[in-house]
Amino acid sequence: MSTDPLTPARPALAPPTSGELAAAGLVAPDYAGSHLGGVLPAVADALGVPVPGGAAARARLGLPRQQRACVVLVDGLGQHNLTERAGHAPFLRSLLGASAPLSAGYPSTTAASLGSFGTGAAPGRTGMVGYTARNPRTGALANLVSWDGAGPAREWQRETTVFESVAAAGVPVTSVGPARFAGSGLTEAALRGGDYRAAEALADRVDVALFELMGPALVYLYWGDVDKVGHHHGWGSRQWGDALSALDRELGRLARSLPTGTTLIVTADHGMVDVDRSRRWDVARTPALAEGVQLVAGEPRALHVHVAPGPDARERAEGVALRWRETLGDAAFVVLGDHAVEAGWFGPVAEHVRPLIGDVVVAMRGRATVVDSRTQSQGSMDLVGVHGSLTPIEMSVPFLTVHA
Repeated sequence: MSTDPLTPARPALAPPTSGELAAAGLVAPDYAGSHLGGVLPAVADALGVPVPGGAAARARLGLPRQQRACVVLVDGLGQHNLTERAGHAPFLRSLLGASAPLSAGYPSTTAASLGSFGTGAAPGRTGMVGYTARNPRTGALANLVSWDGAGPAREWQRETTVFESVAAAGVPVTSVGPARFAGSGLTEAALRGGDYRAAEALADRVDVALFELMGPALVYLYWGDVDKVGHHHGWGSRQWGDALSALDRELGRLARSLPTGTTLIVTADHGMVDVDRSRRWDVARTPALAEGVQLVAGEPRALHVHVAPGPDARERAEGVALRWRETLGDAAFVVLGDHAVEAGWFGPVAEHVRPLIGDVVVAMRGRATVVDSRTQSQGSMDLVGVHGSLTPIEMSVPFLTVHA
C-alpha cells in the first residue's frame, strides 16, 4: 500500500462487532446458547446416553427423561416463515406459544445446519461451511449436498455424530428419509450411525417412525418438500402454503399416535427469504467483483471469496473486500475471513477447516444475492427462495415439542 500522503487511506477492515451486525439487520449465531446443534445432544441425554454438552443442552431446552424420542427436521421451515404462514398449520401453530426458537449457525444452509445438528459441533469443526466449498486438495468446488467433488465423507467431516454415540450405547437409532439419501455423502458426513429406513411419501415416513417407536428408540425423520417448494415458488406463495398444510396434517397425526413415554421434537435447518431480482449481482459480469478473485464458493446469500495463495494474499484479500464493499454497498456485510473466524461466525475453527473458509466472507442483507454464472447453473441462479445469511428470518428455526 502506498504511503504517499496524497493517497487516500483505505477504510479500516476490522472484526465485526455485535453492534455493527445489529445495525445491519443481522444476528450472530448463538452457538453457546439455544442453538440447533444442541438438539440431538439434549435428546441423547434425555434417553440416558451421556454425550459432550448433552446435559447442559437438555437443561436449556427443558427436555424430560423419556424412553423414546422422535426428532423431525423440516428443511426450510424457519421460525419467522412458520409464524407468518401459521394459518396453514393449525397443529404447529398450537405449539408455538409454548416454544422458543433456536439459532441456526453460519451459513444458515442445509449442509452446515445438518453438520451441526448431527454432531453438536459448529461448522468450524465439521467443515460443513456452505452449499459449496473449495476443496483444498483439488482447488475446485465441492458440493456438500450432492457431495460431488468432496471426496470421502468421513475425511471431510471428522466429528463423531450423536447417532454414533447413541447407537453405541445400545439405543436403537433409525433415520427415515428418501431412498436416495441412504449412504449419501451428506448422510455419512452428518448423520452416520444407526439404521436407515427409506420411505418417500410423508405419510409413509410417519408410519415408519411410529413402527420404530414401539420400543426404546431415537427416530429421526427428514422432510424436504417445504424447502423445495420455497426455492422454486417462494415462501410467500400459494404453493408453499399448501406444502405447509400437508406437512401439518401428517405431523398432527404423528403426535396423536405417539406411544407413552415419547418426546416429539419438530425443528428446521434454516429459514428462507424471497429474492429481489433487481438486487442480484453476477461476479462473472461485474469486473469489480471478479478482480483478484480465484474462486467463489458458498451460495448466493453467504459467500466464501478466495484469492490465489501467496505471500501477499492478505493484502490482495483486503483489496477484494474493499471492492466488494464499495460495489455491493448496503446489500452486503463484507469482512475478511480471518475476521469472520475471530468474530465466531463459524464457532471454533479446526486447523483442517480453516482453508475452507474464504479469504473474504460475505453475508447478504435484505433480499439481495450474488451469483457467479461461471460455476452456477441458470436454474440455481433463478431460485425464488434462498437462504444462508445472518438475517433473523434465515437464522431463527422453531423448536416445538410434544410429550406423550
